[in-house]
Amino acid sequence: MPIEDSKGLAGGKPRSVIQKAKWLLILTLPLYLLDQATKWAVLQGISEEDRIPVIPGFFYLIRTYNTGAAFSMGQNNNGFFLALSAVVFGVLLVLWFRGRFEQRLTQIAVALLLSGIAGNLTDRILHGHVVDFLDFILPWYGHWPAFNVADSCICLAAGLMLIGAIREPKATK
Repeated sequence: MPIEDSKGLAGGKPRSVIQKAKWLLILTLPLYLLDQATKWAVLQGISEEDRIPVIPGFFYLIRTYNTGAAFSMGQNNNGFFLALSAVVFGVLLVLWFRGRFEQRLTQIAVALLLSGIAGNLTDRILHGHVVDFLDFILPWYGHWPAFNVADSCICLAAGLMLIGAIREPKATK
């Protein structure tokens, strides 16, 4: 399925709101559902005291909560991050439907970002915190802060946006 340019065109054909929504859902919905399914499985099957080795000494499954942002910064500010997430999600949707994301890479990044925001926003609304469960111990760093599928989507989105910004053609004078 082709991605539209800034004027809502794909191969020269105008794209309807429904077509834009379908493309966005194809990208975001599976990742959002994966995030929520894995968090549900963690909440059902792992206690807060458990530390299940996947790769002993490197990768574990745990159950922990975060009321802050990335790396647990801003703890106990769930309401602030809930509101911020909702606003950013809404702004990104408006920009998406107005065709503001021209590059394919940027469009994929925005879809990843939306799925990640939606996953963590759902947690904040339902539980009052974000559920994290992926726990790594890195030989060169030590214990990395626990994270989840939504966090991974957000980090991948940031990386893709950075690559897109670097690769963006320079405007001609």
